[in-house]
Amino acid sequence: MDLHRATASSSSASSMSSSVVHLDPNIRAWVLVPITVAMFLVGTLRHQVSRLTKTVAKADVAALREANVAQRAERTRGQAGYLRRAAYEARREYYCGEEKGLLRQKSEKPNAQAQMLSDPTMMTSMMTKNLTMIVPNMLTAAWVNFFFTGFVVGRTPFPLTQRFRGMLQRGVALKGLDVTYVSALSWYFLNFFGLGGLFQLCLGNNELDDTAAMQNAFASGFNTDKAFAMAREGLEMLQHEHMMHVADGRATKILKALNAGKSEREARMAASRG
Repeated sequence: MDLHRATASSSSASSMSSSVVHLDPNIRAWVLVPITVAMFLVGTLRHQVSRLTKTVAKADVAALREANVAQRAERTRGQAGYLRRAAYEARREYYCGEEKGLLRQKSEKPNAQAQMLSDPTMMTSMMTKNLTMIVPNMLTAAWVNFFFTGFVVGRTPFPLTQRFRGMLQRGVALKGLDVTYVSALSWYFLNFFGLGGLFQLCLGNNELDDTAAMQNAFASGFNTDKAFAMAREGLEMLQHEHMMHVADGRATKILKALNAGKSEREARMAASRG
C-alpha cells in the first residue's frame, strides 16, 4: 500500500509539473519585443500618413445653424419657468410664429448623398482614411501569422477561465495548455487594441479636430424637419408658469425695507417674516 501511495503521488507530481511551461528567454527577445515594437512603429507611421493626407472638412454652416436653432428652442422650453410671461411669449413667437418663426422655415441644408456626388473629394478622403487603416494592419497581421505562428510568448499573472482560451491562444492548438499562456497571434491582437493610450501619450490626440468633426457629422445627419416639428410642438403645448414669483416677492420686500432706511440684516428679517 505504501508503494501504491508513492506511485500515485509521483504521478500526480509529474502531471502538475507537466502543466507548467518554461518559456525560453529568446522568445522574449525575438518574438515578444519585435511584435510590440513593430506594432508601435506601424501605428506611428499610420498616424503621420493620416496627418499628411488629411483634408480639412468644410463646416456646413446651414446645418450647424439649424441644429443650434433646435437646441436653443429645446433649452427655452426646459428653462421656461425662469422667464416671465412676456419674455416667454416673445421667444415662442420668435420660434413658432406663423410667418417668420425660425422653426417653420424650410431646411437649407443640402442632401448628404447629393453633396457627396457633387464633391468627389469626400469619397477620396474616406477611401484614403480606410486604406491607411486597413493596409498596414493586414501587412502586420500577415507578418505575425507567417513568422510567429505557434509561439507562446508570455503568461498572465492572474488566473483566467476557459472562456479566454480563444482570445489568448490563437494559433496554438493545445487544449491541455493552461489558459493563462498567451500566443504570439493573440499578443498581436492585444497590442492592436491596447496601444491606444501609448499612442495618445507619445503622439498626442487631436481633441479639437475630433470635436469639430463630430459636430460636422452630427449636423450633417441631423433631421431638420423632424427636430423643428418636435421643438415647435413642445413650445406650443407648454403651459407656462413663472417659478420665480416667490423670489421676486422677497426681493421686492428687501428693496422696500432698504429704501425705508433699514439695515441689510433688518431687511432680510422683515422679508422672511413676510
